[in-house]
Amino acid sequence: MTKFEKGKIIRGTVTSITSYGAFVSCDEYYTGLIHISEISNRYVKDVNNFFKIGDVISVEVLDVDEELGHLRLSIKNINKNHSYKKRRIKIVETKSGFNTLKHYLPIWMEQSLRKIKK
Repeated sequence: MTKFEKGKIIRGTVTSITSYGAFVSCDEYYTGLIHISEISNRYVKDVNNFFKIGDVISVEVLDVDEELGHLRLSIKNINKNHSYKKRRIKIVETKSGFNTLKHYLPIWMEQSLRKIKK
């Protein structure tokens, strides 16, 4: 019998990140995949917002493939208040800045007022 059982919480190290999930090394024989659908109950746009290579994380074992040494893993249900922080994306101001809004806001307000009056 394997030391990895369905439903158990184990520790692993993130070894690779792809657009569809993160690969985790659980020991010298077993690796696992956290599919993008098993990262959060909310929409995940970028897996890189949750992990970086080398992170040591807790994961739940969903399934074990003994022959291949593969685990299907999840993090979305083990700790609702997990410490994976969404990395903030730097906001880059365009050359026009708020000038577009400054120009169009009075026009939009006037159009809305006309609709309300009708």
